[in-house]
Amino acid sequence: MLPNCPKMNLAVSSVLLLIFCLFQNGSFQNITSRPSTVNIGAIFAFNSTIGKAANVAISAAVEDVNSDPNILNGTKLVITPRNSNCSGFLGIIEALKMMEAETVAIVGPQCSSIAHIISYVADELKVPLVSFGATDPTLSPIQFPYFVRTTQSDLYQMAAVAAIVDLYQWKLVTAVYTDDEYGRNGIAALDDKLAERRCKISYQARLPPVPGQEDILDVLAKVTMKESRIIVVHVSSNGLAVFSVAQRLQMMSDGYVWIATDWLMSMLDSRAPLGNDIMDSLQGVIALRQHTPNSSSKRGLVSKWGALNKKYGNGVALNANTYGFYAYDSIWTVARALDRFFKIGGKIAFSNDSTLKDEVGGNLHVEAMRVFDQGKLLLDEIIKINFTGITGQVLFNPDRDLVNSSYDVLNIVGMGWRTIGFWSNSYGLSVVEPEKLYDKPKNFSLEQKLYPVIWPGGRVERPRGWVFPNNGELRVGVPDRVSFQQFVSYDEDTNTFKGFCVDVFLKAVELLPYPVPYRFVPFGDHKKNPNYTDLCNKVGTSFFDAAVGDIVITMNRTKVVDFTQPYIDSGLVVVAPVKRQKSNAWAFLQPFTLEMWCVIGGFFVVVGIVVWILEHRFNEDFRGPPKKQVATIFWFSLSTLFFAHRENTVSTLGRGVLIIWLFVVLIIQSSYTASLTSILTVQQLTSPIQGIESLMASNDPIGYQTGSFAENYMVEELHIPRDRLKELTSPELYLQALEQGPGNGGVAAVVDEMSYVELFLATQCRFQVVGSEFTRSGWGFAFPKESSLAVDMSTAILSLAENGELQKIHDKWLKRSAACSSEANTDIEANRLHFDSFKGLFLICGVACIIALVVYLFIMLRQFIRHVPPDDQDPSGQASARSGRSFKSFLSFADERAPKSKSRSIKEKKELTNGIVGVES
Repeated sequence: MLPNCPKMNLAVSSVLLLIFCLFQNGSFQNITSRPSTVNIGAIFAFNSTIGKAANVAISAAVEDVNSDPNILNGTKLVITPRNSNCSGFLGIIEALKMMEAETVAIVGPQCSSIAHIISYVADELKVPLVSFGATDPTLSPIQFPYFVRTTQSDLYQMAAVAAIVDLYQWKLVTAVYTDDEYGRNGIAALDDKLAERRCKISYQARLPPVPGQEDILDVLAKVTMKESRIIVVHVSSNGLAVFSVAQRLQMMSDGYVWIATDWLMSMLDSRAPLGNDIMDSLQGVIALRQHTPNSSSKRGLVSKWGALNKKYGNGVALNANTYGFYAYDSIWTVARALDRFFKIGGKIAFSNDSTLKDEVGGNLHVEAMRVFDQGKLLLDEIIKINFTGITGQVLFNPDRDLVNSSYDVLNIVGMGWRTIGFWSNSYGLSVVEPEKLYDKPKNFSLEQKLYPVIWPGGRVERPRGWVFPNNGELRVGVPDRVSFQQFVSYDEDTNTFKGFCVDVFLKAVELLPYPVPYRFVPFGDHKKNPNYTDLCNKVGTSFFDAAVGDIVITMNRTKVVDFTQPYIDSGLVVVAPVKRQKSNAWAFLQPFTLEMWCVIGGFFVVVGIVVWILEHRFNEDFRGPPKKQVATIFWFSLSTLFFAHRENTVSTLGRGVLIIWLFVVLIIQSSYTASLTSILTVQQLTSPIQGIESLMASNDPIGYQTGSFAENYMVEELHIPRDRLKELTSPELYLQALEQGPGNGGVAAVVDEMSYVELFLATQCRFQVVGSEFTRSGWGFAFPKESSLAVDMSTAILSLAENGELQKIHDKWLKRSAACSSEANTDIEANRLHFDSFKGLFLICGVACIIALVVYLFIMLRQFIRHVPPDDQDPSGQASARSGRSFKSFLSFADERAPKSKSRSIKEKKELTNGIVGVES
């Protein structure tokens, strides 16, 4: 033992003081900031399928982390599991208890509803909440900054479900879900993803958070009454009972399609093999499961899962599931983030929050809750984490979702299931494993496909996906018309319907690839035509399942119902009285329009001038005094109209122009004759009303058919005062009102659809359609919005049109009488010939004239230069004077008579001799 030495004690004290200062200055920060243990909380439902797997996985992950010398550098994780029992109240109580133990991170919870609540606590105390099971897509980092999801969001799962629905071309989906945050928000995401593909949820069936058999029975009984047979099940508890009850209701049979989200496979993976009763109720179901690559680390964990389950599973035999894998990776995520946290100088320190104080006399002890001072730093390290775990790459995108979200698509068959494909957020549906596609370029296109599916009932053909509501029988509303019964008529005595529209519907139904049970129901009071907009509204409110009749497709009606392809075209027209037009002294001018007459006259003059220019030097007929030459120009050109011109053309260019012009004259003459014949021989009818414009400009009353959309159209679109409109219930009233006229209590005209007007005019020759159709529409059959039957009926109507059956039905009911046809009342304007019809002819003639003149000018210049000697050089250099004299010389040269060639002189003498001999004889 050393003697007591004051100097030595002073030295030891100095060393200790130096060490303390070094610690204070951070020289040993990396050593001292790593505590021996770090408290981590875990909260989940101990007795749930996911919770049992998570308990084993979390315990195994903590053991692996603590035994790995390459991480945390000697610091041990201490996990404190808490049982939330999927209760929001218990969840927040257990979370507060964990906070008393200075917990730096919480792994869990598995329930989305509890995650919402605990996230408020985590945000307040700055403790990262790393959830392996909360898939609610509304758990946003914007609202909950300290929430980190290490599993896949339901936003991607619902995108996978929507892709499957779209792949098989279904449009309507029924959603069965738990009425909590997990169920409601998941189905809301499904609705959004379906809308992106022009599909929708037609019915939402809500179950209580913990449903009983009676709850499920009541909900599914309502589902059976709906049209859609595509059922998506998204529940959080007692899900297997849904399929058990569905089997009792015969809903697992042919025609149904069941799609289960990943809750089902988490149960089957954990509890397999299941009993025959359970598996029988799941036959044909399509189920999703979060995809995890088949890596060596995953196989290693699965191989020792049995031993781990015995060690940590409290004696409950349970297989691994994907949520267990995500729980395992969640522990490693926190551990790796803590390791980086310590390396950059992070410290585990807590401080009191001044806002957390008990009231005087309170016993809650909220002041025990302390804030993690550097929780934000740890959160940042968690968000930046990037490693390959059991579930694949653990890396977060800016929305804090895993970058590679993918699902297995499984088909439950027999006592097991088979993989029919995969879905990934990068490439959609595929039969190729997602990890094999991640190295492909971003613009890589992949065919969307799955392997064949065995559907409920054992069928392999794609189910139609919908049935008729109301026990499979369509209630079809049919208008009870009192006029124009060729289209639709109802016999009260026999309770039968017939007519053009009814026959088209019956023939179209026969072409459908499936039977359609229906029952016609009359709509109307049998006293006047019903309102067709009211009929469409009845279909829109599901009072009727369809409407068959002469229903016009209008914009407002398409807002409440879906129409089929139009089976007949029909627009609004104006019918007015007409009288025979008397001929007049100027009828011969009517075949051509004023523009046409002007063009013809202009070309007569132009062609005459061109021919005169081309013939002037060579042809004595085109020479002489100026007056004679002008007269020759007009006489020659006008006489070509009757091919009576006496002047011969001797030049090649002149003959070419004349031939083309005579061809033009021939066409014009023939067209004029045909048009004038038509105008003078066909009966012409006129009316003071020329169309809808002149009718609108007047103040005369206008008739319309009862129940027609013409009333609202004229009031709302054409802004015609309603007091000018007069309702007419039958063709007989049409006739009476038109005969009386506006001055005697009648109408000036009737506005109705062309289909009705054609039938009316078939026997009434004193009236006709004036103007043209001012609306373009058609008739179709009405069905509820998003009805699949409307699409199939449209296809059937197109088939009827292509095979000629539609025309046969039209001729059977609507063939017009030959006694009177409005088509014979040809409009004068229709027979008049316009310049547009002859543009090509005049263009050819004009181009020929221009070419002939250019060639002639070139020849003349060449001859002028060759035969006319140039002027002597002017020493004064007055170039302008020389140019003027040259131009005058050229004009004089062009006006001179061309010298006759020897061959031409011989030819003329021979012609003269033959002429003299002919005279003498």
